[in-house]
Amino acid sequence: MTDISFNLDPEIIIGMDTVNRAGTICKAYGSRVLIAVEQWLYENHTIDRLTTILQDSGVEAIVFDAIPPHAMADVAKKVADLARGARCSGIIGFGGLTTQYIARLGAIIAGSSSEVFDLLDGKNPDDAFIPYIAIPTAAADPFLLATSFIATDPRDRSVKLIKSPKGLCAAVIIDGTLSESVSDKAVSAFDGFCMALEAYGSRKAGVLSDVLLEQALARYARITAAEADNQGLDVLEDFINAGFFLALGSATSTPGIGTALAYALDGRFPLAKPRYSTVLLPSILERLVAVRPEKIAAVAALMGEAAAGASVADSAALAVDAIRHRMEALKVPTTLKEFNLSLDRLVPVVEAARNLEFVAFSPWTVTAEGVLDMLKEAF
Repeated sequence: MTDISFNLDPEIIIGMDTVNRAGTICKAYGSRVLIAVEQWLYENHTIDRLTTILQDSGVEAIVFDAIPPHAMADVAKKVADLARGARCSGIIGFGGLTTQYIARLGAIIAGSSSEVFDLLDGKNPDDAFIPYIAIPTAAADPFLLATSFIATDPRDRSVKLIKSPKGLCAAVIIDGTLSESVSDKAVSAFDGFCMALEAYGSRKAGVLSDVLLEQALARYARITAAEADNQGLDVLEDFINAGFFLALGSATSTPGIGTALAYALDGRFPLAKPRYSTVLLPSILERLVAVRPEKIAAVAALMGEAAAGASVADSAALAVDAIRHRMEALKVPTTLKEFNLSLDRLVPVVEAARNLEFVAFSPWTVTAEGVLDMLKEAF
């Protein structure tokens, strides 16, 4: 049995209208917080809602909304400078993946002597920081509850893994009423499925992560099946729960090279990270069939694709066939060519992805040649 070492720092609150508890949480740390937020949240008045909740609890809110799409790590210094200058007692990350890492990095810098580029270059952060409170709107983030996170280096648009000091994240509020409208449900589900699948097959996976990730995989599979059959179901609750199980399962295991490549591609060629994950999913799944056939056979069962009396190998192959069938039915992107990329320009992406520490836990040896082969398949 694999050893389980599990330490979860933040308080986690999940449900509808749970953002109403943000004031009480923030009040425990002081009377002024900075909210790092995406501008689109003005459109549905959710920024006003959050600031009102904080003010009603006696917490002054300072809003930093200058986070551009695909923002890079240097924006975190602006967040930190504002939080430090205003003597804020905490930083709230209110938004998607980019906003969360900007807020998280800003909280590290604001309370310490750490510098952005030192952290990007691998320096361990100081133990000093100001608390970070996550209010995510994205459907899935494998680093939400992890002890490290990915940031984009503005010097060359490569992605780097930054370690979080223990206790940095004070609370995570997952509120279904604040979730981004999942306009492309299929792509979002395939993205989550790919991340959960890699963590499930990782050499770091254990009993606890398996239980959690199977819950995530089952829900993402249910979403893709419902969309492929055009059932018109309300899948918001499945997305919220799958995202939580993915985050918790990934924190006790680790993502893989497909996830690393998707982040690296999005860092260098900003588009939408879930689209890259979706294209890479079949290649990842086929490799896992070769090295983790029992687990992929279990995935086929979670997808409702198990055949009575079938061998492990045949059952695992059913999972690959099912994913390809659902991708075809839903007309999601299936090649990198669709994004107007050139294979010749992807060598830096390969190196950036392979350099992320968690890739070492892949169940197969990840070489530069092997990653290039995967990208060629995706073309």
